[in-house]
Amino acid sequence: MTTSTPKRPPARPLRLSLGDPRVAGLFWQILVVGIAIAIVAWLWSNAVHNLSVRRISTGFAFLGREAGMPIADSWIDYTPKNTYLRAFVVGIVNTLRVAVIGIVLATVLGTLIGIARLSSNWLLSRLAAVYVEVLRDLPLLLQLLFWYVLMQGLPAARQAWKPVEGVFLSNRGLILPSVPLHEANWWTILALVAGLIVLHFIRRRLVAQQMLDGRARAAWPYALGLVVALPVLVSFLTGASWSIMLPELRGFNFVGGLTLSPEYFALLIALVTYTSAFIAEIVRSGIQAVPRGQWDAAKALGLKRSFSLQHIVLPQALRVIIPPMTSQYLNLTKNSSLAVAVGYQDIVSIANTTLNQTGQAIESIALIMMVFLTISLGISLFMNWYNARIALVER
Repeated sequence: MTTSTPKRPPARPLRLSLGDPRVAGLFWQILVVGIAIAIVAWLWSNAVHNLSVRRISTGFAFLGREAGMPIADSWIDYTPKNTYLRAFVVGIVNTLRVAVIGIVLATVLGTLIGIARLSSNWLLSRLAAVYVEVLRDLPLLLQLLFWYVLMQGLPAARQAWKPVEGVFLSNRGLILPSVPLHEANWWTILALVAGLIVLHFIRRRLVAQQMLDGRARAAWPYALGLVVALPVLVSFLTGASWSIMLPELRGFNFVGGLTLSPEYFALLIALVTYTSAFIAEIVRSGIQAVPRGQWDAAKALGLKRSFSLQHIVLPQALRVIIPPMTSQYLNLTKNSSLAVAVGYQDIVSIANTTLNQTGQAIESIALIMMVFLTISLGISLFMNWYNARIALVER
């Protein structure tokens, strides 16, 4: 007996009439887009006319002129004799310093606190709850000013706190030992990153095999070879030098090492602690969204609680965690613009100085918007890709 599949009804011919829903929908879309373009064009022409009446030049030619502004905290070479374009690049790098490092630290701290909130230890769970509730309810700007004032209240360089050898904390910021990085060092770091990536896939393979036959397989031999032996071999072959440069006090300031300015350090702490409180709640709710039966099944199989959390519960919880986590990453990136409140020279601060010096208000603000839009879209695209990658595929 054969079953015949129903045939798809023939498509209706398109009639050029507003009575056809498809034509009407297309007409209204074109109309709305046309009105939006007309409004933007009118605003732009009006702004250009008003600027020309006031004899204010327009365009981005000012980016090639000498900036003349000092930038105290920069990871790339810069002097006041450089152009405004170079100054904007420094501002972008400073913004990325806060955003990227802040996202990593907030994710780690927020995940740990979110797991701590679910701990069976009453004291640990209560402390995590207090952390979350207090930091979520205080305005970020207030927390930023608190940390900045606290940094300014630290002792001077000569009386700096020295928690461990080579680390100093004073009103000049946090000073850490550093390792000068040359080309050979970067090859070693690249080998380490490659080893970590390969180790990740090997661990996934070992866990998949354990799920099939229940026999645990050690990953430490692979980790020893890929994460330790491989970078050491590359370092030996390239002749990399790993001499540690310790900071030392000379006069009224420190020389050598890596200095995190009070402005940057205060901004980073405020963004990380504030955002991690929200991430902790996202992680907690994501874990609790996984059915309790998953825990019971893992326990019945004799799996450790830490293994169950890492390989069974968290992978399922990520499908709930990732979408709101993306919003927190975007919030942290945009909140970094509060750096202007403590004098940290990010893209907003440098654009404001440029605006005051050149009068190019529209161009400076447009550059700020373009930078934040690009960073935010990059974060959204990556997180959406990762969210699609871990999504359940229906069969």
